[in-house]
Amino acid sequence: MKKSICLLILVTHIYIVLTGCTILDLSKQSNSGETEDPSSESSNISIVTLNNLEESLKVDISGLKSNDGQPLIPILESKVIPKRPSEPLEYPESNPLHWFDSEYAGWNIEKINIPKSPADGVKGKNIVMIAAAEHPYWTAVGIGGKKVADSYGINYKMINPNYDLNLQNQLIDRTIEEKPDMIILASIDAKASVQQAKRINQAGIPLIMFNTIPDTEALKYAIAFTGPDDWGQFRMLARVLADKLNKEGGVAYMTHMPGGSPYFARMMGPISELSIYSPKIKTLDYQSPGFDASKCKQVVLDWILRFGDELHAIVCAEDSAQIIGSIEACKSANRKDIVIVASGNSKIGMDAILAGDLYASTYQSAESDGATAVKMAADWFNGVEVPPIAYLTKQIITKENVQKYMPAQW
Repeated sequence: MKKSICLLILVTHIYIVLTGCTILDLSKQSNSGETEDPSSESSNISIVTLNNLEESLKVDISGLKSNDGQPLIPILESKVIPKRPSEPLEYPESNPLHWFDSEYAGWNIEKINIPKSPADGVKGKNIVMIAAAEHPYWTAVGIGGKKVADSYGINYKMINPNYDLNLQNQLIDRTIEEKPDMIILASIDAKASVQQAKRINQAGIPLIMFNTIPDTEALKYAIAFTGPDDWGQFRMLARVLADKLNKEGGVAYMTHMPGGSPYFARMMGPISELSIYSPKIKTLDYQSPGFDASKCKQVVLDWILRFGDELHAIVCAEDSAQIIGSIEACKSANRKDIVIVASGNSKIGMDAILAGDLYASTYQSAESDGATAVKMAADWFNGVEVPPIAYLTKQIITKENVQKYMPAQW
């Protein structure tokens, strides 16, 4: 009898192995005598997801500060969007309407294949930020992003192509292969941003674009954009400069890297704004010497030689190498009358404002730039509705208020 029972058990186990069938463990019973539901594993997963979401929603980062003492997550600004002209490019480049699709990229568009938020909490998510360059500004961007990521328990890393578009495309492909939970991208080139966004979207990876304004077509494939309102802040800076010049004189422009949105916003933004606000101000020239102080100095020396007393002001696309070269050139030529303004706001720039060598700069918090993008990602994973466009706070820094923004973030 015992041999028969043993044989029966052996045959049963062989059947289970061969067929993959599962036998309920009758020893796992509730107090009522009913066996546990084998689907309880999915119930446990649901509980874990619920706990993750609850913990994520409880995180409060409102008290976080940037290294300059300003709120890390600023009050995001809205923007009044005018009616789009039927053919913006038919207007001259000096007219703000010509740049409508660049300045208002991403507004009032239909999104394509945007994934639905899992609303399962952001803790433990893998987020990769693909930045634009190896630069002190971007170091501060990474610091800001990490502050938010650490608060939420996000697995976060930032990688940098150093303004190399081919390398950025390679980094995008490599990141797609890693299958992170989200990519946050600062596209180097507005035109290239379309294919970049499409590749990420087709891979099924949620995308947030930030810092540099991409092409409108690219934003159709992204959840949202967050970053500085470059056009808006340079329109503000242009008016401050015009008032300083009594709305007349000659201005030269030192541009950002050609191709990216800062190239157009930080040159054509003020040019088109001045054409309306102070039409007597004349554009003399623009050059793209990059971010080497000695090259920038030579450009300004050439301007001083070419234009002489016609040169009244210089607009710089950044406030480190470009203003160093500009200030040195003006001092060597004994041109104390030339007014310099710039995108900011580095320690170099703010020290120059204090010294009276730089008249004004924009306030662009690098830490907030990174932090706001990661915060938007957290909100999305937490099931919180996010706006399609979120701009950082716009401010102009002059000698009167520069101390408020010190010490500098970079």
